[in-house]
Amino acid sequence: MSGSAYARRERLPVRLMPDHDSIAAEVAGRIAALIRGRAGNGRHAVLGLATGSTPVGVYRELIRLHREEGLDFSNAVTFNLDEYFPMRPGSFHSYHRYMREHLFDHVNIPPDQRHIPRGDVPEAEVEAHCTEYERRIREAGGIDFQILGIGRSGHIGFNEPGSERESRTRRLYLDTVTRADAASDFFGEENVPPQAITMGVATILEAREVVLLATGEHKAAIVRRSVEGEVHADVAATFLQQHPAATVYLDPAAASDLTRIRTPWQVGDVEWTSDRETAAVIWLSERTGKSILHLATDDYRANHLAPLTSRHGSAEPLNGQVFNALISKIRGKSRLPRGQEIVVFSPHPDDDVISMGGLLRKLVENGNRVTVAYQTSGNIAVFDHEVRRYLDFLRRAAGVIDLGAAERLETTLRSVEDRLAPREPGGVDPEVVQQLKRIIRESEAIAAIESLGLSADRARFLNQPFYQTGKVRKNPISGADVEIVTQLLEEIRPTIVCAAGDLSDPHGTHRMCLETVEAALARYGGDPWLWLYRGAWQEWSLDEATMLVPLSEGEVRGKVQAIFRHESQKDSAPFPGPDPREFWQRVVDRNRGTADLLRALGLPAYYAMEAYVTLREGRRVEGPEISTSSLADADG
Repeated sequence: MSGSAYARRERLPVRLMPDHDSIAAEVAGRIAALIRGRAGNGRHAVLGLATGSTPVGVYRELIRLHREEGLDFSNAVTFNLDEYFPMRPGSFHSYHRYMREHLFDHVNIPPDQRHIPRGDVPEAEVEAHCTEYERRIREAGGIDFQILGIGRSGHIGFNEPGSERESRTRRLYLDTVTRADAASDFFGEENVPPQAITMGVATILEAREVVLLATGEHKAAIVRRSVEGEVHADVAATFLQQHPAATVYLDPAAASDLTRIRTPWQVGDVEWTSDRETAAVIWLSERTGKSILHLATDDYRANHLAPLTSRHGSAEPLNGQVFNALISKIRGKSRLPRGQEIVVFSPHPDDDVISMGGLLRKLVENGNRVTVAYQTSGNIAVFDHEVRRYLDFLRRAAGVIDLGAAERLETTLRSVEDRLAPREPGGVDPEVVQQLKRIIRESEAIAAIESLGLSADRARFLNQPFYQTGKVRKNPISGADVEIVTQLLEEIRPTIVCAAGDLSDPHGTHRMCLETVEAALARYGGDPWLWLYRGAWQEWSLDEATMLVPLSEGEVRGKVQAIFRHESQKDSAPFPGPDPREFWQRVVDRNRGTADLLRALGLPAYYAMEAYVTLREGRRVEGPEISTSSLADADG
């Protein structure tokens, strides 16, 4: 498709990259070239820096360039976008601390050339501090290269909805959406500071070059609004459309709602594949409110899809083709594998039952040998009060089981309770507390799979090293992480591997776990099918899914009961993400919604439906390629 076709919708230059690592490499490369070019001219390179999860990869690549290729940062001057207010620089949540951990402590930027707004300025001095920050930027010659992330409200920096085009560095109140998104970092929205100090929109737009980075499906909607929508103060990122040298870097997930990706036929000619035809017909059915088999040729013509019917002669054969393709994706229990060795990788101790609880039960009932491998402990998602509850149980139980044990246990319990003394929300737990929280999650995971018919010995707890920081932010994936997964594959020799393909996880654990699985499969000597599930954060769309597993009302109820076994995550989970519903409520709504959509398209009416993408050697397949000798004749 021509660039001019994209331009009719996209008002900002967009670089669609394969993954977050490629984004990091390209952006870090641009920064390195700037630093070296300025050094060659005897000048400073002035960088505008951002925080959050998205820029971490850029900083890691810059550190690598410094260590391995001798990139000299001594001529770099940095200005950070923002800081919470109030916030002590040494606080666990401070952006001062973030920058030290992720960049400053690892490269040679002189301390007097690093600038971050201070969140501990006295109230009466905030305005003067903001004015001084602007003065220092001007004194440095202005920002050469500004990195931005984007919030779900479209904020850049902390320029919340309503920020004016001419705004400068200032203190402001955080939007409700922003505070909700930050809640998991602070272990509760009530702990999120109400205000922040941020560079203004005008300050950002004065940078000579600007790059906005976005990754993950949860950013897709606001990316589309920012790139394709009208400029408006309600979405500060739209002001970047007025910048002469702004570029948006996206991974496929963050770009998924762009018109050229979601409905490319609306912006120009497309190359029609079977997957794209299916997506177009589903879209047209939803748009017109007609079932697939009732779509007419005129419906296609009226919605920019005349070339599609021209390929097939008329609407009828195309409708039938897509209808049959969707029908073929439906796999009841009798069309699922039997007698296979299956490994289900679960990033956290509850993702297995949340996302594939229905399929998991069917696989067990079909006589497959299923092993559930929990990749991380999930211990940071356990509140302290849960530990206190179990300690109290131990104290009371010891008195019932053995009266003498109560006295012997009391000293130990008091020692642990002392370590649960109040600390900053999100602070690192003492080692013994981390281990107790791990055990809580493990016992809940076993109870959950037992409710689905699996025995406790079918659970494996891998405790991948990247997660073991005791903090929300994790270490990079290492060879040790991949080796742990590889060893499990070599031991079990599965014919099918299930893994989480849900990349909207707020802190990226799902993405990192999938990376280790993919790396281990590449190293592993076998050739299993890879089935990707979603559900904790969103569901596969009907055109993306290659396998749809129907669930009865009773099976949904059983799935919900398995989720309930994770008591520490019930009611008010520490990491709920932007969706206020409990996970079981999200699951029911999504599974019912998938079935309802199928029914609206004119397909059989099921109570609920789980969706999966099945891959073989990196390619999508239309369902599990299991020998028909192992399948029953009728669906069940």
